[in-house]
Amino acid sequence: MAVDTPKNVRNLVLYEIYVRNHGPNGNFADVTKDLPRIREMGVDIVWFMPIHPIGQLNKKGGLGCPYSIQDYFAVNPEYGTKKEFELMVQYAHALGLKVMIDVVYNHTAHDAVTVQTHPEWYHQDKNGRPLTTVPEWSDVIDLVYDDPALWEYLIEALKMWAKLGVDGFRCDVASVVPLAFWQRARAEVATVRPDVLWLAESVHTGFVIDRRQRGLVAQSDGEIHAAFDLSYDYDIWPLWERAVAEPTAVPAYLTALWYQKGVYPAHTVKMRCVENHDQVRIMAKAPSRAQALAWTAFQAFNDGPLLLYAGQEAEETRTPSLFDSDKVRWGGYELQSYLTRLCQLKKDAVLVNGRFTLLTPEPAITALWQAENEGLYGVFNVSGVVEVQPTPLPDGEYEDVLSGTAVPVRDGAMAVPDTAVILRFSGVLAQVGPKIWL
Repeated sequence: MAVDTPKNVRNLVLYEIYVRNHGPNGNFADVTKDLPRIREMGVDIVWFMPIHPIGQLNKKGGLGCPYSIQDYFAVNPEYGTKKEFELMVQYAHALGLKVMIDVVYNHTAHDAVTVQTHPEWYHQDKNGRPLTTVPEWSDVIDLVYDDPALWEYLIEALKMWAKLGVDGFRCDVASVVPLAFWQRARAEVATVRPDVLWLAESVHTGFVIDRRQRGLVAQSDGEIHAAFDLSYDYDIWPLWERAVAEPTAVPAYLTALWYQKGVYPAHTVKMRCVENHDQVRIMAKAPSRAQALAWTAFQAFNDGPLLLYAGQEAEETRTPSLFDSDKVRWGGYELQSYLTRLCQLKKDAVLVNGRFTLLTPEPAITALWQAENEGLYGVFNVSGVVEVQPTPLPDGEYEDVLSGTAVPVRDGAMAVPDTAVILRFSGVLAQVGPKIWL
């Protein structure tokens, strides 16, 4: 069960790859060549968006969506062969990387192999035609979990990939698949590979409410952690997006962030990010480049593993199309060194062994990690206007772990850079603790 999730999961760095758009050829060979660079950044796990054959019936765009899957046991021939995938996994392991793949078990393509062999596995209209319960997902049809044979089929696919060396599963819209299925799947996969990591794409609160009102399956984030090690933070994502756009909304976001620690089970681990394949790039979302970097640093400092999306290190502003070839514009990897420092930050002993506390929402966000005899104090200029910040740090000079430079504190205040500063200090910092800022 997820209550046994290892503590070090909180300090992982994940890196999301869409094979079609990652390199010039859009295949496993392109990704394999790039794995050493990704590992050098400090990434722990490479997450591949769906690698399976894509449905062509009712497809979206020219090439179709990777989340419209024809066959759970095969790989997309665009990318290469199953053997090439297996060799890429082995190479990743040799580099010290783990591999996670996408699991899409709420729905399949209209022309999935199971449509003809097992039509009873699908939601159907009154005329017996398979359908989706989300109208805008017109290229897929929904599975229904009434038949034990479906459970066996899907779990066998998971076990096959685990035997090929896959170390983790990111489960698409996991909240709308029965929890009992995930619990059984986790237990059975553990007989093949006991250390598999399970990441749930938990969904927006509004989506949960809508499905429940329609009599459909929808687990809350509190429920989903009975089967999963990690979940998304989509429960408060709208508040974060508002805070990015409007600094006056930062207090409400931080209050919600702090509530997460109290309203969910103690073993809950939330994955943090500023972008992914479903969301607008942070460089396009934030009012300025400096604010984008400040938010990125804050989410790296935040409690929970960090997700990077391929192209983030190139300062990409475009959210690539899911449905066509839309290559990442790598340029000069402008942010690679910055993101590398943030990846290193996740492994800092203070973040591994310490306690996280939010301190202030304004004039800048401040937060604290406190271990036994040392700590890290972070200041994040997400509003882009802060020049001087009051601080509880005693007067003196402190090391900024992001830049390696010394930062002076004088008369209980410090200068604030355009982005962020994270100061290392010795001893124990007296703290009032978090407040509610609503």
